[in-house]
Amino acid sequence: MLGRRSSHWLKLCFALTLPLISTTAVACPLCYEAARQMMTEGVQLDSAGRAVLAAREARGGPLRIVAVVKGSDTLGDAIAEPVAEPGDPSAAAGEPSLLIHDPTAPRWTSLGAIPLKDADWLRRIVATREVAGERPRRSWPLTTSTADALSYDGWRQRIALVLPYLENSDALAARIAWGELARAPYATLNVARSRIDTSAVESWLDNPKLVSRHAAYTLLLGFAGSEEDAARIEQRIEAAWTSHDATNLAAMIAADLELRGPSRVGWVEAMYFADRTRTMPEIEAALLALNVHGDANCTVSRERVIQAYRTFIRERPPMAGFVAPQLADWNYWDATTEYIALLKSNAIKDPASEFAIVNYLQRSAAAKAAVQ
Repeated sequence: MLGRRSSHWLKLCFALTLPLISTTAVACPLCYEAARQMMTEGVQLDSAGRAVLAAREARGGPLRIVAVVKGSDTLGDAIAEPVAEPGDPSAAAGEPSLLIHDPTAPRWTSLGAIPLKDADWLRRIVATREVAGERPRRSWPLTTSTADALSYDGWRQRIALVLPYLENSDALAARIAWGELARAPYATLNVARSRIDTSAVESWLDNPKLVSRHAAYTLLLGFAGSEEDAARIEQRIEAAWTSHDATNLAAMIAADLELRGPSRVGWVEAMYFADRTRTMPEIEAALLALNVHGDANCTVSRERVIQAYRTFIRERPPMAGFVAPQLADWNYWDATTEYIALLKSNAIKDPASEFAIVNYLQRSAAAKAAVQ
């Protein structure tokens, strides 16, 4: 039985290393934590073989197709199969619902009511799966492998489509928009620059009813915010640091790094890696924030993130295995000597962390052998 420290490490290792939604899409772990336990509407739409808007002419009457979003159904046809209704109140007579159908399912599933005018918006979202281009490498956990159909360019187009629908007055459209934002690869969120009203984002962050969406909205400020937004984010980080609150901390640090640049990495090293009073969730949050920047290799270079990881190894030898999987994924093998010394010194007490280091060393040896 692994101890408490091991379980913490396994959670972080799972978050940083395993291919989950797909082997090709890196959904952002900073904002997806709130959504990863559910099947978002966007994922369901991607998974479905057929998707339509259907409405009843009268309460209790048959559902008839009023718009085809995906598939080859015909306008005006009645829905013959059973329909699983959502937990939300059913659509009123004449009001369309978004229905999806999986080829293996015996029934349709209603995702909820949505205006007919949004049918074209939904079709354009579906079409982003067909955009060619480089596909991201990893993904955040969910339950399907549908996101691998999206390239980086496809994701950027999809995010541009959903940004205007964030906190839309229509509840389903708003959920779809937030869900796609939350599961998008971090590097693709740069399309938010000049496309989002940051004052609206700040109002969402001040709304306690939207707390589950705050991480994704915090990241938007990182890409689209101003110096004033950076100052507000840093005030929130300072308050979280004082209270040891790790809620949305990873997103706040990542947004701050996006706004302030690599000069802020040293602050993370000093305040979270060198400070022995920091809790495990806080350390995990700091590592996750650096991880997405290292993967994106843009505002903060991967090289600078690797330097921060080397600092983490020196500052916290017993936790050195935390960053081993990511260093290996980046084909960085210069930590080999350091890891060997840590194993020989018996500094690594956690069996899960020791396993990660051994795996790193094995991959390092294999990489070196391949070039000889």
